[in-house]
Amino acid sequence: MSQSALSSSSHDTLWEQDIAESGDARIRRGRPDWTDAVFFLLLAAGAGYALTRFAGSMDYYEKLILGGAVVVLTWLGWLWRPLRRLMIAVALAAGLAVMLYGQDLARAEQVFFLKYLLSSQSAILWMSALFVLATACYWLGLFSPTAAWLGTALTWAAVFAGVTGMLVRWRESHMMGPDLGHIPVSNLYEVFVLFSLITALFYLYYERRYATRALGGFVLLIISSAVMFLLWYAFTRDAAQIQPLVPALKSWWMKLHVPANFIGYGTFSLAAMVGFAYLVKEHGETTSWRKLTPLFVLGVLLCAEPMVFRTGGLSAAWMLYFGVGAVIVGAILLGRRRVAAALPPLAVLDDIMYRAISIGFAFFTVATILGALWAADAWGAYWQWDPKETWALIVWLNYAAWLHMRLIKGLRGAMAAYWALVGLLVTGFAFLGVNMFLSGLHSYGQL
Repeated sequence: MSQSALSSSSHDTLWEQDIAESGDARIRRGRPDWTDAVFFLLLAAGAGYALTRFAGSMDYYEKLILGGAVVVLTWLGWLWRPLRRLMIAVALAAGLAVMLYGQDLARAEQVFFLKYLLSSQSAILWMSALFVLATACYWLGLFSPTAAWLGTALTWAAVFAGVTGMLVRWRESHMMGPDLGHIPVSNLYEVFVLFSLITALFYLYYERRYATRALGGFVLLIISSAVMFLLWYAFTRDAAQIQPLVPALKSWWMKLHVPANFIGYGTFSLAAMVGFAYLVKEHGETTSWRKLTPLFVLGVLLCAEPMVFRTGGLSAAWMLYFGVGAVIVGAILLGRRRVAAALPPLAVLDDIMYRAISIGFAFFTVATILGALWAADAWGAYWQWDPKETWALIVWLNYAAWLHMRLIKGLRGAMAAYWALVGLLVTGFAFLGVNMFLSGLHSYGQL
């Protein structure tokens, strides 16, 4: 065995030891301290204000959800300290926007900070631009550590803009009328924002935990794809406008079911892109394109999925997207040696993929149960084999099988990575394909 191979093997072993000890020590937390208590009091004060100010707009269950959110957010802030800074910054920005609005939605076009920064549409557009810029910086980071650092900063800025936009949009819906206000997770435009934010936050957590920015370019590709859809959908369907809820969505169940569902979608997508990185790392030194063909084909298929978003014939925008996407996949494979050298060891990539799928599966399971309870409340039956329900079950079974093979049969390596990529194709169809091709009780989500 060569000296370089021995060095690589030794490096992988050290990383495996780190994994066994629960990752980067900077993520570990001791007992909560006084800063956690202060953060809890701030959250409790905010919840108290909301209960005092908007009690008439909330039912009993929504008040319970608000109280539970204080506990959950306090715990998350203790677990991952950067999240506290994000939440405080978002609260200040959203609070400023609400103050600038007063009770007049027309001020969105009259007040400078609302028009260009803090109205929901402005903030979400900033989020979109920052995510795309972050993607470019992460790839430039292969050649310059400064660019990689900038990618991280831009990703945090994009998350800040997106979360602020979502909170302001929530307030804007209430300003439209007392019966129109609702949490902004009710249509494809809003859930694509949610998907982008959740995926980015989970990536940023793993980036810090494993002290590597090399995965940013891979994960941000899927987020940038979501952003492209978001912009296309907003400008071709006028989807950014806040619409009243259809009757089936007028339920407090939506506040629980949809976020849990999209934690699943986001982490499954992150796992797929980590799987792609795993395969690039594994084939970094290969000179045989035959071995790379399955990976290239899967990458191209993922790029081709959006071409079904058409009105009449094939959409020129999505044909261009497919072309650019295929070129990006090809370029990554052509530059695989440089990319592979920058990526963490295979053991680390495998561990991230497993953790992401485990978290996603847990939340997707909870979301499916919540969806059944919501269905019983709305339609009188827990399960009716609606196309959306059926494909949700297919997604669940796919990742249940992945985890079963992992835990029982020791599934690792390339097979697990390819399976994660195929899982993204299945998840993508369950998310969007059902809405386009299969009618059912979830037809209110059609494109």
